Amino acid sequence: MDFFGHLRTINHHKMLVTKTCFKVGLYWQGICHDLSKYHPIEFIPGIIYYQGNRSPINREKEIKGYSRGWLHHKGRNQHHFEYWIDYSISPRGLVGMKMPKKYVAEMVIDRICASKNYMKEDYNDSSALEYYVNGKDMMLIHKESDFLARYLLTMLAKRGEDYLLRYMKKVLLRHRNRDYHVKNGRLILE
Repeated sequence: MDFFGHLRTINHHKMLVTKTCFKVGLYWQGICHDLSKYHPIEFIPGIIYYQGNRSPINREKEIKGYSRGWLHHKGRNQHHFEYWIDYSISPRGLVGMKMPKKYVAEMVIDRICASKNYMKEDYNDSSALEYYVNGKDMMLIHKESDFLARYLLTMLAKRGEDYLLRYMKKVLLRHRNRDYHVKNGRLILE
């Protein structure tokens, strides 16, 4: 158990995400990002399962088979693709709903900052993409939201963080109420 270690980790992550969201113009999302982590349902297991080099959620799942804190977290934070899972009538079953681009952008920023937070000096611009691709087989995410996330993370890996953040601010989020689509393997911004 490590109260201060967990508090430092979530505060540092929140600070990184907030600063990065501000750089792309997502001010409210930056301020509100992951506030639920301070709720006792999430915070207390974070202390109990704290390790410092990865999310305590994963350790709790290894021990208990589930994480009540994660179930709380993903249901309140729209930057997680899990928030957007719903049932479909046709085809029947669970599906990933298309995420608004501002939440895909925040999801990408979250992945970048989590990678920096846990990997520390081992982080590089390919780290977030590698983490995303390694977990892809466990994801139930809308194909266009997945395409946009991989597109942005690949841009980060190839061109760097400054380029990615400029693209997000000047191109992707320039007209926030407009949608995005994927057609013939290409991203179309309306």
